[in-house]
Amino acid sequence: MRLKIVQVGEPVLRQTARPLALDEIGSAETQHLIEWMRDTMRDAPGVGLAAPQVGLPIRLAVIEDRAEYFKGASPEQLAEREREPVPFQVLINPHIVERSDEQVEFFEGCLSVAGSSALVKRSRSITVQCRDERGAERRIEAKGWYARILQHEIDHLDGQLYIDRMESRSLTNLENFNRYWKERRIEEVRQALGIHG
Repeated sequence: MRLKIVQVGEPVLRQTARPLALDEIGSAETQHLIEWMRDTMRDAPGVGLAAPQVGLPIRLAVIEDRAEYFKGASPEQLAEREREPVPFQVLINPHIVERSDEQVEFFEGCLSVAGSSALVKRSRSITVQCRDERGAERRIEAKGWYARILQHEIDHLDGQLYIDRMESRSLTNLENFNRYWKERRIEEVRQALGIHG
């Protein structure tokens, strides 16, 4: 089943999502929701999807970064982004317990802010504590693009969107992103757009 992805302006995207209780995690309802969110994310396609994006204010997200999603990227781009495949994962009640002081900046998009992208600074590495789809406790240590995906999805659970963190001068539609910015290094983008600091 494919779920409807709500767009920016929907109140649920600005709410703090509520935690799931242990007995809720194992329920048939939650397990079906996880399957539907996985299918919806893959169909979009996207690398993450949080429950608020399908209209539900609960602390649940799914992520997956398949190699096929970045097969057009150069080895240099992949190395710069520290991007490698991430297997399908379920994050329930996640929270960031550690984050690096070092930040990195890249273009980010969102299935709930369809058709646009902008530069966003994120911590290069983070540690997340959460539960998985069986309710087992997990500790995830992530860096690079994996850490970016996790931060983006956890933001959704806190009522935040990437547009709250973006460098506003870099906001672009996807057509222009592909035309002008996709192949350029971030330093070049910042210089071309007159972004300082």
